[in-house]
Amino acid sequence: MKKVLQIVLAIVIIGLAYVVFDQIMSPLRFEKEMTLRENAVIQRIKDIRTAERAYKQKYQNYTSSFDSLINFVLTDSLEFEKTTGSKDDSVAVARGLVKTEKFKVAVIDTIFGRKMTPEMVKQFPIIPNSGNQQFILNAGTFTTESGVVVPVFECKAPYKLFLADLNEQELINLIDTRKVLEKYPGIKVGAMDQATNDAGNWE
Repeated sequence: MKKVLQIVLAIVIIGLAYVVFDQIMSPLRFEKEMTLRENAVIQRIKDIRTAERAYKQKYQNYTSSFDSLINFVLTDSLEFEKTTGSKDDSVAVARGLVKTEKFKVAVIDTIFGRKMTPEMVKQFPIIPNSGNQQFILNAGTFTTESGVVVPVFECKAPYKLFLADLNEQELINLIDTRKVLEKYPGIKVGAMDQATNDAGNWE
């Protein structure tokens, strides 16, 4: 009987040790996986921002349509100028030696700081690790206090969409903490109610 009690006690101790260990490790595992997923979301939302900025450069406004944004990146071009000679050289200008040429470059080949394939561009709407949930994309205008109307856009990925399969309580704690701090519970860039220069909330 004594031996049985010792075995049972040992099992209970091991079980308690596991529970305590799991309680300690659970937040750490959540934090590690959250960081990995946030980085993937941030990279894609940066690409979306880059595309939106180029779209605005050409059309003077942002778009709230992923279809329009993807079509722009895949099929449109941006115009650039190349000047031969110096416009500050009055003699060269007078002799017609200063020439400016305009040329076009495909959007996909010029705006991104890394190689971008059409397949990667077509994935713009999808939040990584979300089971094909889409980013929330809005665009419009905002009037500043001085009365200036400026184009604005906002792209968001709520935590609940790309962390949904992780520890439920840790996710609830994370979202509650962000709300207490009056911060968006997820990853976002830009804003519809203020001019932010397209800043991301991770920056």
